[in-house]
Amino acid sequence: MDLRKLKTLIDLVSESNVSELEITEAEGKVRIVKSEGVVQQFVAAPVQAAPVMAAPVAAAPVAAAATAAAPAAAAIDGHVVKSPMVGTFYRASSPGAKPFVDVGSQVKEGETICIVEAMKILNEIEADKSGTIVRVLGENGQAVEYGQPLFVIE
Repeated sequence: MDLRKLKTLIDLVSESNVSELEITEAEGKVRIVKSEGVVQQFVAAPVQAAPVMAAPVAAAPVAAAATAAAPAAAAIDGHVVKSPMVGTFYRASSPGAKPFVDVGSQVKEGETICIVEAMKILNEIEADKSGTIVRVLGENGQAVEYGQPLFVIE
């Protein structure tokens, strides 16, 4: 299983009310269990291998990072376009291509402004308001969380 996908699943369990998550794929089986503020991850390779227990991940650093990001988000003026899902943020349709929008670009409601890749599916994210892009908050190729601010439109 892809390491980024595994980290995303751990983060989702840490931040949600879900106490246990188990996923089985062709590459193996993953079981993530949350108990009293600690997320434990158990990874089992295909049938012949023994399960491996990863080091427990404390939920406190995730909460601290979310708390630190909250004041920064509060200081943003204008309409904020947020990520509708967890995935990888891309400003252009392909590597080396021109970004969909830049600072100063005029956008219309419904116009594609970026792509968020989730589970190998490219999801076009559209502007939910017409206006001018005044800030690009996402970094190309970086992981984004659900609700993370990506753009500011005025």
